Amino acid sequence: MIGGVYSLAASGMNLVFGVMRVVNIAQGSMLILSAYLTYSLWEATGIDPLLLTVITTPCLFVVGWVTYYIFIERSRTTDPSMALVTTFGLALMVKGVIALIWGNEPHSVTPGYANESFSVLGMRFPQAQVYSWLVAAVVLAGLYLLLRRTWMGRSIQAAAASAEGARLIGIDVRSTWAAAYAIGVAAAGAGGSLLSVLYPFMPSSSDHWIGLTLAIIVLGGMGSLPGSVLGALVIAVAESLTSTYVSPDWAVAVPYIAIIVVLAARPQGLLGTRLREDMSRA
Repeated sequence: MIGGVYSLAASGMNLVFGVMRVVNIAQGSMLILSAYLTYSLWEATGIDPLLLTVITTPCLFVVGWVTYYIFIERSRTTDPSMALVTTFGLALMVKGVIALIWGNEPHSVTPGYANESFSVLGMRFPQAQVYSWLVAAVVLAGLYLLLRRTWMGRSIQAAAASAEGARLIGIDVRSTWAAAYAIGVAAAGAGGSLLSVLYPFMPSSSDHWIGLTLAIIVLGGMGSLPGSVLGALVIAVAESLTSTYVSPDWAVAVPYIAIIVVLAARPQGLLGTRLREDMSRA
C-alpha cells in the first residue's frame, strides 16, 4: 500500500526525465508544497484531505506550467546540464517559500480515520494507508490513460522519442514539453496530498522525498512509468521488512543501498533501456 503512494510520488519525476532527459530535483519540494496546501485547505474547510487531490493536482499543474516557462525552458535549451542546476535552485526557492509561509515546525493532517483500522480475514489494515493506496491507484490509472489514449499523451510520447520527428508531423514540441513538465508536477500535487495523511512533514522533508524518488526511478528504470511502480513496490516492501526484522533506523538507508546496488549491477534499472548517445543529447 505504501508502494502505491511511493510510485505516484516518483511517476511525475520519471515522466519529466523520460520526455526531456531532465532530473527534476524540485519534485520533492513540490510534494511538500502540496502537503502544506492540503493542510491549509483541510484546516480551513474540513474537507477530507484525500478528496483535496482534486484541488491540489490542478494547482500544482499550474505551478509546473509557470515554472517551466520561467525557469526550465531557457536552461535546458542553452545547456542540458544547466537544467539540473536550475531545478536544484528551484527546489531551494520553493523550500524557502514554504518556510516563510508555514514556518519550520512539523505539520500533519489527521482526519478521523488516521489512526483507525479494519479487519479482513484476521488481518488488520490501517484505513489511511488503504484509502491513500486506492486514490494513488486511480491517479496512476488516469495518468496511464492520459499518456496512452489522448492526443496530448501521444504528443508527449512522440516528443520523447524524437523532438525533430514530432515537429515534422505538426506537434508543437515546446508546448508539449511544458505540458509534460506540468503533468509531472501535478502528479506531485496528488502525491503530496496523500503523504500529508501518512507522514508528518516540514520544509526539510523535501530532501528525504527527493532521495526516495530518485532511488525508485533508478531502481525501476529512468523514463519508465511501469518501472516507477515496480521500483516503488520493491523499496516499500524492503523498507517494511527492514523495519520489522532488522531496525527502523536501517530502513532509512534502504533507498540509497538500492541505488548503489542497481547502478553497479544494472545501470538502466529493472525495466529501463540503455540510451543511445545521440538520444541522450537530443
